[in-house]
Amino acid sequence: MLTPEETRRYRRHLQLPEIGEAGQLKLKAARVLVVGAGGLGCPVLQYLAAAGVGTLGIVDADTVDESNLHRQILFGPADVGRRKAEVAAEVLARLNPLVATEVHARRLDVANVRALVQAYDVVVDGTDNFATRYLLNDACVLLDRPLVSGAIYKFEGQVSVFNYRGGPTYRCLFPVPPAAEEAPNCSATGVLGVLPGVVGTAQATETLKVLLGLGEVLSGRLWLFDALTFATRILRFARHPEQAALHLGTADPAAYAELCQPALPTISAAELRHELAGPAAPLLLDVREPHEYAAGHLPGAVSLPLSLLDARATEVPATGPVVVYCQGGTRSAQAVARLQTGLGLLNLRSLEGGIQGFGEV
Repeated sequence: MLTPEETRRYRRHLQLPEIGEAGQLKLKAARVLVVGAGGLGCPVLQYLAAAGVGTLGIVDADTVDESNLHRQILFGPADVGRRKAEVAAEVLARLNPLVATEVHARRLDVANVRALVQAYDVVVDGTDNFATRYLLNDACVLLDRPLVSGAIYKFEGQVSVFNYRGGPTYRCLFPVPPAAEEAPNCSATGVLGVLPGVVGTAQATETLKVLLGLGEVLSGRLWLFDALTFATRILRFARHPEQAALHLGTADPAAYAELCQPALPTISAAELRHELAGPAAPLLLDVREPHEYAAGHLPGAVSLPLSLLDARATEVPATGPVVVYCQGGTRSAQAVARLQTGLGLLNLRSLEGGIQGFGEV
């Protein structure tokens, strides 16, 4: 039964015959895993907590950055530098103390994905990279968990529900991961601040529909939204048995290879400051785009955009310490990985948190 406090809080739900007390009890008993506490994860978590979903798992290894604040609405200026998963859990506890949160402040990878997904009823994907999307899909297929997926790019967003009651999987819609040079780089691409709110709220809606068995779930359908025109459309897609059969045990792990690699060598901002002040300062390599470099860079840094890295890789010294940096740390990690794999360079380190974590330049 619902407690008197729950009855008061969820009264508007209880007044809906399609939900009622039985439906609210389903929400109370539900366990939902939200992967990513960023632009999409913030509205998802906020609305699922407000709706009374009993337990919310939050997976995110990142810390809050000032550039997150225009769209990640669970965080404020005082949270900069803190772990997103922990801050989100604190905010949700204030928003609705009747729900429980489970903080997983770590990176989702091949080693932990099975245990995490298995512990929840529904998985919501709020990530921004293809490797994690394929990994989550393959885990959800193996463990028979619905996957509520969302994605955003500049002014556009999309939502679908995969692996729902035998429906199509993510691989049925996207059988092959894009090449690295074709995949959008979220760290280098802007996004309209309100867009994640629209798409994340749609994901929360689909999650509630899945949990309550309401309406027509976006299974086998991809909802597309254009914020500039406010046009929406739905693309239908079918289940393909060969793709739907792929999971953690049968899929080619190359789709999420970057999540299987050992940790890349990194350097913290404090360590870099110390080395720059010493007698053997490292070479600084800025892999941001030219307009970012022109707007401000570390003194003495050499500009080598990630988009030109393959063509100019031989310009990178094979000896002597080299620190690679970008805006937030994602592109520099990619650059180090590519140079290690392609040229065998072992003298490279990626700056943790990028130039924005380094501070004033």
